Amino acid sequence: MNEIQQSGFTYALVMLIAGIGIPIMAALNAELGIKLQSSGVASSILFLVGLLGSLVYLFTVEGRMPSFSNFDVPIYFYLGGIFVLFYVLSIAWAAPSFGVGNAIAFVLLGQLIAMATIDQFGLLGAPQTNLTTLRIFGLILMAIGVFFVVRK
Repeated sequence: MNEIQQSGFTYALVMLIAGIGIPIMAALNAELGIKLQSSGVASSILFLVGLLGSLVYLFTVEGRMPSFSNFDVPIYFYLGGIFVLFYVLSIAWAAPSFGVGNAIAFVLLGQLIAMATIDQFGLLGAPQTNLTTLRIFGLILMAIGVFFVVRK
């Protein structure tokens, strides 16, 4: 396997593991919200644990905190946390009643729509990837799959 194939495999494997973690995190946080009787408290705990974990990663792997004065970054690039917050709060709120599987399936459908839009127009600094007929067909099949999965 050449270097490019190896890195592609590594990226795919890491993202597969991240994808596996999303419904596990959703189920854990939803149940924590039930036990604490507050999706807000459960989400705050999740973010606190995540902050501690990211700081450990920052200082052990990267070694130091960068100086933010050296960056010329548009403010909207810092707003990803708002989307994470909305996701975590909505999962903690919806999953206990709607089901983790249903919630994650519709999250996946939303991700597919956003991914196709971001790629098609090269939004937010992403490389532009045209939405070909084959990609549209794949997205339609995945959307149909989502509806089959949530159908009881």
